[in-house]
Amino acid sequence: MAFTATKDVPLAATTTGSWPRPAWYTQSLWGRPLDTAMLDPIYREQFSDALALVVSDQERAGLDIVTCGDYFLDADLAGRSWHHYPLQRWRGVAFDELQPEDTRSDLLKYPAGTLLNEIYTSWRWPIVTGKIEHNPRNPLEYAKIYRMTQARTRKPVKFGTVSGQVMALFLDSHTPEYRIDDNKKQMIWDMATAINRELRELVASGCSVIQIEEPTIHFIACYYPDATDTLNFLTDAMNHELSGLEKAEVWIHTCWGNPMMQRVFDKTSYANALEIYLDRIKCDVLTLEMKDRALAEIELLGAWKGKTKKKFAIGVVSHRTLNADTPVGVANEIRKALKYIDIENLVVTSDCGFGRQGANRLIAFYKTAATAQGANIIRREHGLPETYVPCADPRLSQDRVPESFEE
Repeated sequence: MAFTATKDVPLAATTTGSWPRPAWYTQSLWGRPLDTAMLDPIYREQFSDALALVVSDQERAGLDIVTCGDYFLDADLAGRSWHHYPLQRWRGVAFDELQPEDTRSDLLKYPAGTLLNEIYTSWRWPIVTGKIEHNPRNPLEYAKIYRMTQARTRKPVKFGTVSGQVMALFLDSHTPEYRIDDNKKQMIWDMATAINRELRELVASGCSVIQIEEPTIHFIACYYPDATDTLNFLTDAMNHELSGLEKAEVWIHTCWGNPMMQRVFDKTSYANALEIYLDRIKCDVLTLEMKDRALAEIELLGAWKGKTKKKFAIGVVSHRTLNADTPVGVANEIRKALKYIDIENLVVTSDCGFGRQGANRLIAFYKTAATAQGANIIRREHGLPETYVPCADPRLSQDRVPESFEE
């Protein structure tokens, strides 16, 4: 355990990761190495300025922990780049093709005439042509992106990345490196190894908060609870992906899908996965999608109350609605969570990111500001120090009738 960002910060407020882009940020990497793109003065200016903007937005909203907004990802259909950023850069994957129907997971098949069908059939995927591994000629550059973000803020920067597990759902193997009959286990292990290399470089560069996003453990535990061999393997693979990160605070983000703000699954139960995440995975903070699920199953966390050092990051605002939450509403959600979670073990956040071609910046900002202000309401009730929220300071109100100051 290495509580860094949340140490001595009760009810630390943050957001999941992605943030809506400003309209002028029109550049994307499209598979290029970041170093190559940074030689383009237009990309360099837009990316650098966008990082300054996103941390400024989140600081003004009063967050205790900020993110880079996932601004290194491409502005593509429904956030495809979240998966594709590593896949476009690793060795062993090539081309960009439509996914054959028979290789798509049954959990991701939707009828024609639905938005989710258009998204999942429109996304192109590489095929596996060899051993998947780090490519020194086109690295993921997570450490560089972290340094560029941290240089623009004094708040801790939480850096998030997709897990190797979830990418395996979409990949079709055409190489003897990966046997068809091993249920993609070697492929998942190799991708975990490649991600882990970037994560260890992140820690070496000073990053103190790392978030691994959407491992498939809770999906499998929910839909295939008897697949114990698979769940045991995914647990080992997740711990392999997290190895060597002892100096950082490690978060596991357990989303249920977020392409273009859509609900991907009808059944979203954490019941069968909590023991794995809380007792067997080597993480410090477990994030749970709660607001959009009306805090369903929050009572299950009571079984670990006073028995775990791990913290729970509870989603108190939904990324799937366009109504800007209020501080009072957020405070009510926190009070419900505190019935089952000790205050020193509770972190407040969004259910998922705002930037997967979803909400606009203004809505994302005020949902986030409500998160910080709602946390302050509860801190005040418990006699705890509050975090300054600049946007809620009436002295800094943007538009107001000028006061009379002349005699």
